[in-house]
Amino acid sequence: MSERSRYVPGVPCWVDTQQPDPQAVLPFYSGLFGWEFENAMPEGSGGEYHMARIRGGDVAAVGSMPEGMPPNPMWNTYVAVASADDAVEKVRAAGGAVFQGPFDVMDAGRMAVVADPEGAVFCVWEAKENIGANVVNENGALNFNGLATRDAAAAEPFYGAVFGWKLLSIPAGKFWMLPGYGDHLEESAPGLREQMKEMGAPDGFIDVVAAVNPIAAGGGEAPAHWTVTFGADDIDATAKQVTALGGTVVVEPHDEPWTKTATLRDPAGAVFLAAQFVAENSELTA
Repeated sequence: MSERSRYVPGVPCWVDTQQPDPQAVLPFYSGLFGWEFENAMPEGSGGEYHMARIRGGDVAAVGSMPEGMPPNPMWNTYVAVASADDAVEKVRAAGGAVFQGPFDVMDAGRMAVVADPEGAVFCVWEAKENIGANVVNENGALNFNGLATRDAAAAEPFYGAVFGWKLLSIPAGKFWMLPGYGDHLEESAPGLREQMKEMGAPDGFIDVVAAVNPIAAGGGEAPAHWTVTFGADDIDATAKQVTALGGTVVVEPHDEPWTKTATLRDPAGAVFLAAQFVAENSELTA
């Protein structure tokens, strides 16, 4: 299921990175993932928003920093919603914060920038002409999003109120699930439910939309945040390429349930993850 034509509300659908100098990091991501770029901003707009594509399909974007924001590069997670305005009201009612209220992004869609009560920032996306990522779950494409938090149980009422998510706790870890999402996936790819069962996926896993990444007690003052993971065919080769292209391997490739994962940093400082699916790691526990 590497190509998408739509997202149901409550599913992460897009990622982008804000950079002080977008042009400076384009060669890094092009060399690492094979992305081809096109600046989607109108001429004379004063900003940049480079759409990254694989086989002509949108996978992510590299954009400039909004005026007035601190120059700290980061990757951002967008979650699909039916109405950005309604989602913002739900965020407020559930105790979250609104950093930028709903606004139109030309004809592409309508969005807002918000945060959960613990301070993890994310965006909501009401699609119009642009659904988000067209290519996912392959080398160089969005593979997973995760909430790094100190208290997943405390976060559940918020994300439940905003998106309808519930916590799924299994030996492999904790995950956010959207009840009924598996029905949508099965409709798009008949037989997927049975395939996942044969692979040993636990009950409810087909409804998973995001991961929960606990911030360990030794995590210091690291704030709650959303993480972005890209797929990798060979994570060891990907990590070596990061260094060769001027980036940094923050955490070396290591085995996790179902994957081998590395934490990486681009030359400007934006952190992201890359993961290789490893079926033999299915028995590992978090």
